[in-house]
Amino acid sequence: MVRPKTEEEIELLRINGELVSKTLAEVGKWVAPGVTTGVAPGVTTAKLNEVAETFIRDHGAIPSFKGFEGFPAALCISVNDVVVHGFPSDYALKEGDIVSVDCGTLYKGYNGDSAYTFPVGEVDAETRKLLDVTKASLYKGIEQAVAGNRTGDIGYAVQSYAESYGFSVVRELEGHGLGTKMHEEPGVPNYGRQGHGARLADGLVICIEPMICAGGRGVYLARNGWAVHTADHKNAAHYELTVVVRKGRAEQLSTFDFIEKGTL
Repeated sequence: MVRPKTEEEIELLRINGELVSKTLAEVGKWVAPGVTTGVAPGVTTAKLNEVAETFIRDHGAIPSFKGFEGFPAALCISVNDVVVHGFPSDYALKEGDIVSVDCGTLYKGYNGDSAYTFPVGEVDAETRKLLDVTKASLYKGIEQAVAGNRTGDIGYAVQSYAESYGFSVVRELEGHGLGTKMHEEPGVPNYGRQGHGARLADGLVICIEPMICAGGRGVYLARNGWAVHTADHKNAAHYELTVVVRKGRAEQLSTFDFIEKGTL
């Protein structure tokens, strides 16, 4: 059942949204390549996970991803051709990589969820375009998250924008509702037709999360049963924000401002 949230519930989701946003900004401080001589390797994705888990727990919350259906870490960390659900590891970040960091929190019984794809050092022009277009497609989707619209309006906005730049949209994964559970109804696909899908009611809290590929939209699941890779091994980007459906204009519960303005 799709149920709008009360204002009291929205406030708890807002607290979580702020915490995941600040956690991603804290992680972003550590995203850096190694020295090209090889004397100093880049930070590992395991280190990013450690930074996030410490930050979340220091703020009185629980990293909700850790242990979820057996997932082993506080963050999903997905590098280059990994679309989502990558495991933190001893992989050291290199100049030109991109790394998607997906973070979840649980505080006072409610969840937070947000993701950001960081460039590692300098990236090439096509990769920069992929990041910019994916993030912009997210905001195009958010513009459609208003009462009376449907999930297809969000999906259409994301898809049409991303595809207009020659990129492709992953079909097997989607956004979702958020509340006391990490994944609630409705599903929020990143493709679709205007006027189709679940109707959006005032107070509904959803996560919109475009997953956009530089090449084709085909993906496959890694042997670990979690990481989703692009079939052609071209890069993919992933951005996610939590919003409240409102009349006229959606309200963001998570933000990229802490990352992009460099303040906590």
